[in-house]
Amino acid sequence: MLKFDHVTKVYKGGKKAVADLNLEFNPGEFIVFIGPSGCGKTTTMKMINRLIEPSSGNIYINGKNIMEKDPVQLRREIGYVIQQIGLFPHMTIQENISLIPKLLKWPEEKRRTRAKELLKLVNMTDDYLDRYPHELSGGQQQRIGVLRALAADQPLILMDEPFGALDPITRDSLQDEFKKLQQTLGKTIVFVTHDMDEALKLADRIVIMKDGQLVQVGTPDEILREPANDFVEEFIGKERLLQARPNIQTVEQVMNANPITITEDKSLSEAIQIMKEKRVDSLLVVDGNKVLKGYIDVEIIDQNRKKMVQVADVLETEFFAVEKETLVRDTIRKILIMGMKYVPVVDRRKRLVGIVTRASLVDIVYDSIWGDVQEEIETKNVG
Repeated sequence: MLKFDHVTKVYKGGKKAVADLNLEFNPGEFIVFIGPSGCGKTTTMKMINRLIEPSSGNIYINGKNIMEKDPVQLRREIGYVIQQIGLFPHMTIQENISLIPKLLKWPEEKRRTRAKELLKLVNMTDDYLDRYPHELSGGQQQRIGVLRALAADQPLILMDEPFGALDPITRDSLQDEFKKLQQTLGKTIVFVTHDMDEALKLADRIVIMKDGQLVQVGTPDEILREPANDFVEEFIGKERLLQARPNIQTVEQVMNANPITITEDKSLSEAIQIMKEKRVDSLLVVDGNKVLKGYIDVEIIDQNRKKMVQVADVLETEFFAVEKETLVRDTIRKILIMGMKYVPVVDRRKRLVGIVTRASLVDIVYDSIWGDVQEEIETKNVG
């Protein structure tokens, strides 16, 4: 799909931004370029759509040399998303999404239909089509920027730190959403970031660069388990969790498969009774088919204890859950960094299948941080 053949970029004055880069990627791969500032990652990405021209070497897309194509036509065939997404304020959301299809002379009806299809993919309704960018939140505007890159159905999308300006919670949510979107649509993504957590979460393969040179290419697990040198080790951070437990990969392997639940039709007094029996301060709420609907906790019950209401009337429906195939390292981040007590685990039909708590992660965190120390102590004792 995408090939770099001895690609070099030298700026005026002799500064070599990228040196003799050789890489090849398959269709549908999510490729993340990462490295310190000035390492050449953004220059590399911009050479793909000829915003920056290579000094030497060749870049091929589907076997065709990009230097043999008209640069304007080339850019219309490649999606492009940047951190400052630059939605046009005087255009509606539909017009912003449909910018490239309009340049490609798609008829109006086809453009509107495509915009509707894309909005559904990010859980936004048709009524957003006729709104303007200033009426949207930052996260919603970023979604539109991503959709604009997908609108003409280009097989290759370039993304330059697209979530960098967002707050951590919105960013985390959009990362989850976009990874699912990419897997559904099968696009080839070239993604530039300086955030190793983001790279580990999103990438099929990570390309680490330093001073214009390629340092290591590999899957997230390959890089975590076998960093190429001291620079990579230091860059990814020795404190990264799960290095000591590579056999544990997914949430399903560490979750408690019997979370304490209550159904929507129960009363608050029944909820209190379950909490007392199970010695917990919150309950996950499910319907008759085990679909997760939300949660209730002691604070919610206390606020409503004088009302004759059912669980369905007061449950909190804004919650974060992960699918059982989610990588443990991503869930650890949310629990430890974002201060969550627990994360419900669901299947693809949103049915509750388990729960990951801070307690259930203790062994993993302990082994990851203290495993080497413990091993050293045991070795000394034996000696």
